[in-house]
Formats: sequence, C-alpha cells, structure tokens
Amino acid sequence: MNRYLSFLFTLAFILPLLQAEGQTPKSAAKMTATTSEVVEGLKVGNRAPEINLANPDGKSIPLSALRGSIVLIDFWASWCRPCRMENPNVVQAYTKYKEAKFGKKVKGFTVYSVSLDKTKEGWLQAIQQDGLVWPNHVSDLKWWYGETTQRYDVQGIPTNWLINEKGIIVGTNLRGQALDDALKSLVKK
Repeated sequence: MNRYLSFLFTLAFILPLLQAEGQTPKSAAKMTATTSEVVEGLKVGNRAPEINLANPDGKSIPLSALRGSIVLIDFWASWCRPCRMENPNVVQAYTKYKEAKFGKKVKGFTVYSVSLDKTKEGWLQAIQQDGLVWPNHVSDLKWWYGETTQRYDVQGIPTNWLINEKGIIVGTNLRGQALDDALKSLVKK
C-alpha cells in the first residue's frame, strides 16, 4: 500500500511536467490572429474554454469576467502535496505582478484557482494556510469528476494555463521560475 501511495504521489507531480510542451509566451509572441479567429482549445494560441464555478460563498465567477487581465488558471487541491509545494511560487508571482504594466488596456495579473477538493472545509483551510490572497477561488467540490476538470483534460495537478487579456492561452504548465519568466516576458517596458 505504501509503495502504491508513493507511486501516486510521484505520478501526480511528474505527469504534468512530462505533458508540458514548452509552451510559453515567447512561443506565442508571433501570433497575430484576432480573437474572433481563434479556436477554443487547450494549446498555446487557443482561446481558453469558459469556466463558471462558484466561490466559497456560492457566487459564480466566470473566467470571462477576468478579461482585460493576465490570468493564471491554476488547478490544484488542498490534499495535493505538490500543489501545496507550488503555492508559494504562485503567491510570489501574484504579489510581484498583480499591478504590473502589461499594456495600456491590461488590468494587471490575477490567479483563477480551480480547486479539485471534495470538501469546502479543507479547501478554505488550505487557502488560508497558504496565503492565497487573490479573490478568484472556485470549485464544484467534485474532485476529478467535475465538468471543468473534464473539459480542461486535467490528468494531474498542479497544472495551469496562462492566458492574456483576451483569453488566449500564452503558456501552459508554468511552475516556479518558469511562471516568473513567462510573466516577466509579458511586462511592457
């Protein structure tokens, strides 16, 4: 049993790294298509699929409501050790870039946290313990079986998509320094 748990832990942490395709804002920099020409999907250059889940107070927060900002769509859970280990990097990026100048009409950077938790209590406790101070926390509390998890083909967590102010994916599976580098590359000098 212990070897099985160790295998699952390793798989949950390593699989997203193996799935990363090196997709960063630099590889998307040459895209010139207008938003209306962009296809919805999960790869760099696609429009990120809509998400509309409830926050801890039961209020729906659609991803599209954050248009105009650079957004990290971050799938995680309170029970996921690799997620909790990555949270300090996400907090650091949020603190550093939330008011950064990404362009004249861009409102800054924020995080849209999608939790795969089953219980509200564990979810809220992790938000507080890890200092996840951004306002966009959502979940359907359906673990791996939620519609959003299926639509985004989430196979392991943590996993994320970085979208620009128009909702276009400019990076995937960005962790640690890679997230900081991606955001820095989007800042206008």
